[in-house]
Amino acid sequence: MTKRALKRTVREGAFDHAQFQDDGGKVRRLPVGNGWSPLGRDEDREQGYLKTIKPKSDGQADLIKAIDAKNLVMALGPAGTGKTYLAIAKAVEALEAGKVAKIVLSRPAVEAGESIGYLPGDMEDKLAPYLRPLYDALSDRLSMKRVRALIAEGAIEIAPVGYMRGRTLNNAFVVIDEAQNCTYGQLKMLLTRLGWHSTMVVTGDPHQSDLLPGLSGLGDVADRFEAVPNIAVVRLAEQDIVRHPLVAEMLGVL
Repeated sequence: MTKRALKRTVREGAFDHAQFQDDGGKVRRLPVGNGWSPLGRDEDREQGYLKTIKPKSDGQADLIKAIDAKNLVMALGPAGTGKTYLAIAKAVEALEAGKVAKIVLSRPAVEAGESIGYLPGDMEDKLAPYLRPLYDALSDRLSMKRVRALIAEGAIEIAPVGYMRGRTLNNAFVVIDEAQNCTYGQLKMLLTRLGWHSTMVVTGDPHQSDLLPGLSGLGDVADRFEAVPNIAVVRLAEQDIVRHPLVAEMLGVL
């Protein structure tokens, strides 16, 4: 017996197993291998985290139902109604559930009323400012590290409208954003890219086009699709705005 153990025995007395015999039924062995591990070895525990999508207005609820029910959805409404966010959120949900093989995001590279001039860098660098809102929406649903990994694998593709001609998008979730900046011919080209087992959501605000008056084809296409039963046209309004409350007040007077 060591010197330290001898001092403890003198101070506390010798250990007697018999004093614990009556309490034997109260002692339970701790489970081994079934507890939570910080390394994530417990397969029953949900390790992933993803914010649940909940509509904040009746219009948003109608949009979510339309995306679930139709293969082609036109989402029209003012800024701040969550058109792009809900479309990308449903795209990520479909990809994570294995319902589609890839996500294709596209928007026209149109300047908002001013000439930015020539941008330095290669093609991706030149298009980055125009496609930045799509990256922001994706990073809000997935981590930026995972977004980059999915882009590298080809599971997520972000491209301008000009590069979509001639393609057939099968087994994909396609989101066409800022469609009010597309002409009638461009929208016709984009809409006919829809392939088998795919869903396409077209978002935009016909009243905020950056094209010359009369060139935007979004309003005309949406009016024509109202009569097609297999296509959903969801029109959001000011009461569906979920951005800062001042946005709804400003749009009411502007």
